[in-house]
This record gives sequence, C-alpha cells and structure tokens, in this order.
Amino acid sequence: MNRLDLSNTSDRTFPRILALQAEQNGDTRFLLNESVEYTYAQAHEISSRLATGLRSIGVTSGDRVGLYLGNSPEFVLLTLAINKLGAMWVPINTDYKGEWLLDSVQRSRCKAFITDSENGERILSLREQLDVAAWVMLAGTKETVPESVHSYTALAQSEPLVSDFTDQDYGDDCAILWTSGTTGKSKGVIQNYNGWIRAIDGGAAPMFDSQPGDVVYCALPLFNTGAWITSVYRALLEGLPCVIEPKFSVTEFWQRIALFKATQLFLIGAMGVFLWNAPRRDEDADNTLRKAMIVPFPPNLWHDFEKRFDLEILTAGLGMSECQLVANQMNAPEGLPPYALGYPANDTQVKLCDDDGNEVSDGEAGEICIKPLAPHVLFSGYFDNPEATAAAFRDDYFLTGDMARKDPQTGAMFFVDRKKDAVRFAGRNISTLEVESVFRRHPAVQDVAAFGIPSQLMESEDELKVDIVLREGEAASAEELCRFVNENAPHYFVPRYIDFVDALPYTPTNKVQKYLLREKGVSDSSWDQKSAGFEVQR
Repeated sequence: MNRLDLSNTSDRTFPRILALQAEQNGDTRFLLNESVEYTYAQAHEISSRLATGLRSIGVTSGDRVGLYLGNSPEFVLLTLAINKLGAMWVPINTDYKGEWLLDSVQRSRCKAFITDSENGERILSLREQLDVAAWVMLAGTKETVPESVHSYTALAQSEPLVSDFTDQDYGDDCAILWTSGTTGKSKGVIQNYNGWIRAIDGGAAPMFDSQPGDVVYCALPLFNTGAWITSVYRALLEGLPCVIEPKFSVTEFWQRIALFKATQLFLIGAMGVFLWNAPRRDEDADNTLRKAMIVPFPPNLWHDFEKRFDLEILTAGLGMSECQLVANQMNAPEGLPPYALGYPANDTQVKLCDDDGNEVSDGEAGEICIKPLAPHVLFSGYFDNPEATAAAFRDDYFLTGDMARKDPQTGAMFFVDRKKDAVRFAGRNISTLEVESVFRRHPAVQDVAAFGIPSQLMESEDELKVDIVLREGEAASAEELCRFVNENAPHYFVPRYIDFVDALPYTPTNKVQKYLLREKGVSDSSWDQKSAGFEVQR
C-alpha cells in the first residue's frame, strides 16, 4: 500500500500517478484477474509501450480512442496508455449492438478503436460505415486478428514512451463517458483528471479507510464511472491491488472473493439484494471481505446483511458523471440514517431549487444545483453538444436533474426523486424516451409509452412496462416486439411487461399522461416476460 500525497496539482494526472507508484511501490500488484497480474512497475512499462504503439498508428494528443471491450486488466492499461499520449479514452457499453452501437461509435468521432475477440465481430461488422482511421484487437494467443486490424500484442512490444508527464495539467480532459440518456439522446460527459481525483480524495478513499493488505474487487463494467472511482483509480491512488473481474456472478461470488482474498468492493444495490436472496450457507460469515459500498441498498436489510456476512456496509452519498462527488456522510452526526445523501463536498456550494431557480425551504423538495468553488470540480461539458452544456447550467450552478430535501434538524440532504424521465432497474437509469424510440422503429407500432412499475424485488427500483398501440391492420406479438428490441438495443430495454391498448392518454399539449399508466399498472391481461418464459439474449 502506498497512499500518495497529491497536494501538488502537477501530480494529479493518472500518467503521473502511475509513474510515482512505479517508482515508490513498483513491486506491489496493481491489476489482476484469474489469468494474469501486473505490478505497478509492469503496468507503467506496458502502458508506456502501448502508448508508443498507439502513437505509431496515428493517435496523438487531443484524439479520442474508443474502447469496446470486456472487463480485463488490459482495458485499464490501455486507458493509461491513451492518457500518456494526452488523448482521451471513450468506453462504449458492450451491451450495445446494431444501430445503437453504430450511433454511439459515430458520435464519439474516434481516431482509433480498440476491441477484443469476444466483442470484435459485432463492432467490426460496422467498419464500412465508420470513419475510424485505425483498429486494434486484443486477442488470445490462439486467436487470429482480422486483416488490416492491429494487434494489441504487437503494440505492447513497442519501445516504451519516455516522459515524466509533468507537462500534463490536472484540468486536462482524459475521458468521455456516455450517459444513459435519461432526458433524450445520451450525452458524452467530458471528464478531466481532477474530477475523478477529487471524488476519490474527498469521498471514496476516506470512506474505505484502506489498510495494508487490502485487496479491491471490481465486478462492475468498466464503461461505468463508479467502477473507476470506487475501485480502479482508488487502488491506483492508494497503491493497492485491484481485481478486474469479467462479470458479477451471484453463484460464484463468494468463491471468487476467497480466490483473490478480496477485502473491499463496490456493488450496485441490485447486486447486494441478489446476494442477500441467495440460499444461506453455514459459512456466510467466513469470508475475507471487510468493507462494502452497496448503492442504493434497502435500509431494512442493512444491519442483517452486515451480520450475516460479517462485514461493514459503508454509507455512500451522491455522485454522478458530471460531478463525481456531490455529497457524502464524511462528517455526519451520529444517528444520521445510512441512506441519507449527507452534506456537500467542501469545494462546492449546493442549493435545492424550484423550477424557477429559487431556493426552497428546508424540508421541501428541490433540484440539486451545484456551484464549484475550485477549478476542475465539474465535468468539462458535453461532447459536441454546446446546447446541452448550456442548458445544464443556470448562472454559475450546474443543474443535476435530481431532487432532494434538506432535513431542518441535521441539515443533511435526502434523495427524493429523479426529475428526469427514467426508469431505474438493476442499477441502470434507463431512458424511457430511448426505449420508446426503439419500439417505434418496428413497422407494426403506431404509438408507445414506456414507464416504470415498482419492483417487488427492491423498493428503490422499477420494472419496465410498455403500452403499445399497433397500426391499423397490423399484428405483432409481445414476443416478436421483444425480439426486435433485443436485436436492436441494449438487452435491458426489453420490458418486463407489455399491454396492447387502443390509445394512450394524452394531454391537450400532446404529452402522454404517464401517471395514469402507472396507476393502471399491471393487470391479468398484461404480458409478463418472466411468466411467458421469454429469454433475453445479452
């Protein structure tokens, strides 16, 4: 373990941090899975070799490099290599396919794109429609790299890039992460180094309070912001080993924890509930985990989960891609409920406002609005979307779209609701507008409304329901429509429930009254994906 002092802003970039860890902590394991492990010194050297290799195929400072990869230590090495060149990495959700994938890649405008053998066929089939100068594939030793595609292995054999990276600035942009599109089309959030680092320094690292011997376990997909703050980059800043798992598995979870002797992890709430609902074992408490952050987690399960698995669940607070640390419970008074958002970070000013920008009274719900009090606290804007960037601000305040109330007694913030039109399921914010856009592409669909039905599994989440009006004279079954969605969009756009209706309830201003649909809910006539035995293809 080697927790770095990053008070000097010239050290607050990931290439510089990795160089420092390689120098001070080089023999410590950094990235590992079941097949490989890299020390900090090895990670520094390999990423420097990859940087030279990427430069040889045309990647330069300011370029964007797309990543359509499954979880692996090499994914992390590539991001570090890209940043060493002063370029930005752009991860694409590997659940995307077809038109959804094509649109995401086209809008990223990447100089180069990197994939792996597991996902390569899907994205390389779109090559003729994409303006990408160079392609790279990460393949196994017995797998063939397609013609005119560069090999990751060959790039990694280049001479290492030589630099101390002090010419980079902590406000430099280093990545673009696409949002889930909760208010329409997804937006590319441009991240700067300090945006990540402040969230770790002021939030994740103090909460985990790491000790020598700790091992971080990451099973979240690496196209997700939370995976980097709570796991990968936190491990980098603290000089800890970080396990990069291909995926989360309920049935194999505790065996994997034992294999790596993992002591810390971050899970989305649904993952925690899945573990809780798994059959009890006599050895449930016999594991190496010490601390877990599970967001959001049902308060009624909190204490029992800790007791059953003999670990501590950490309070989390609130973060988002645009401001990765909004609030937490670092200095909370004793007795504050663990589900409270807590208090704003000390480098921001936060107020709760109504639709006109007026601050609401304590106890009333208002939109969380954030004013930075230091440089590079917020994101750098939405990529290629100045209109959305401008719309996200009122005066000097960033408008989060999330609603909270401030407790009059403690001053702590509590989450109320999302202002955005989204359904939250399995830890994902799913845009109902985007779900509807996929259904509308089916020739039999005249009109459609997607909305959330409260989940029986977890109070804080919803099941996706869709009401559909078919075109006159057209016929389509629920299974046919779900197959269409499954083939043309992320798998989680396939709804749990479908109702075929004659018309949707509209307002005089031509907006669907979704509250009426939610009130109607699910009936005996509703098609149920689970009851029908429909299997979603991931």
